[in-house]
Amino acid sequence: MQEIEERVILVGVQLQDGDDTEESLRELGDLARTAGAEVAGTLIQKRENVHPGTYIGKGKIEEARGLLLGTEATGIICDDELSPAQLNNLQQELDCKVMDRTLLILDIFARHATSREGKLQVELAQLRYRAARLTGLGRSLSRLGGGIGTRGPGEKKLETDRRLIRARIGHLKRELGEVVRHRELIRAQREKSSRRIAALVGYTSVGKSAIFRTLTGADVLEDAKLFATLDTTTRMIQLPGRQEILLTDTVGFIRKLPHHLVEAFRSTLEEVCCADILIHVVDSSSTQMEAQMQVVYETLAELGAGDKPVITVFNKQDLLPERQSFRDFRAEKCIPGSAHTGEGMEELKDAVSEILRAQKIYIERLYPYDRAGVIQLIRKKGELIEEAYQPDGILVRAYVPRDIYLRV
Repeated sequence: MQEIEERVILVGVQLQDGDDTEESLRELGDLARTAGAEVAGTLIQKRENVHPGTYIGKGKIEEARGLLLGTEATGIICDDELSPAQLNNLQQELDCKVMDRTLLILDIFARHATSREGKLQVELAQLRYRAARLTGLGRSLSRLGGGIGTRGPGEKKLETDRRLIRARIGHLKRELGEVVRHRELIRAQREKSSRRIAALVGYTSVGKSAIFRTLTGADVLEDAKLFATLDTTTRMIQLPGRQEILLTDTVGFIRKLPHHLVEAFRSTLEEVCCADILIHVVDSSSTQMEAQMQVVYETLAELGAGDKPVITVFNKQDLLPERQSFRDFRAEKCIPGSAHTGEGMEELKDAVSEILRAQKIYIERLYPYDRAGVIQLIRKKGELIEEAYQPDGILVRAYVPRDIYLRV
């Protein structure tokens, strides 16, 4: 069955002059197109506060009604998360499908989740969202044909009461708990092998997956659409000096990402918290580069990963008229680059290698031949710079992790 193409009106509230409402609505439009909708128009109201009952005031509701009729749009998408009352009242006033930013993002998540964990996380977030909004979502979910906001468990919510939703949420939590325990086991194995981890982080659609593919050769999806990557992927890469590190690609961040959505995906985002180094990928061709960087750092702080060493890669330099050097004062090093052309990728490996080396202890030792096995340990877990065979033993220069220093 072919999916229905929806036409929507984007609605936002500007609370003060000079804020990012217009850019936020442009991003909302990108989200809507990613979900398969056509944007038929936009509407912005300047107010001191969001209307507690209907999100926008009566005058703008009339304007929205006229815009819906004039463009033959099937619904509206509001740029903030609506309360159950706002959702229900707007539906009654406009007699159309009403969605908010959270529901739209959840719909995209449902489309892009491929792993068992990703699907469980999406369904859990959807059910939590809908549990508080059963009355408000009733009419829009009763419309046949599906469309945005009705993927996954949403199609069955009319005939499901709150008791069944709570039971399903409990079941999903238990299943996710098993997945999390398995992930923690894998992390423990990594730590036991002294494998260091670098995580690619950044705003959605800045090119993290493209850089991941360039560095690892992994066959991962590269897509210009928002949230093309939802499930984390980890691969080994070789660094200068025979060092190895695990590189993880993570879900992109976005402005106005609700707290409970961060909570639902915490087990996935914990890959960021467990990383030794964060590689912050920035779209240097975006006019909203600074604002996007701020969103990333705010989200990292919320996750408890704000104190990690950061390397910032100003990606997509090939889209600029000429190569530019940008600064990120929160990063250890800034690298202009392009995943498309490969520019800066070797410099990025060098920067990761330097940070790893700074976390190790330099040793210069002469080992007797009966302790030659120690050198294998150094080679496996550290960075062996030089080994020279001499009459009285083996001279070794190397950098070793602190946890094996006493053993060598």
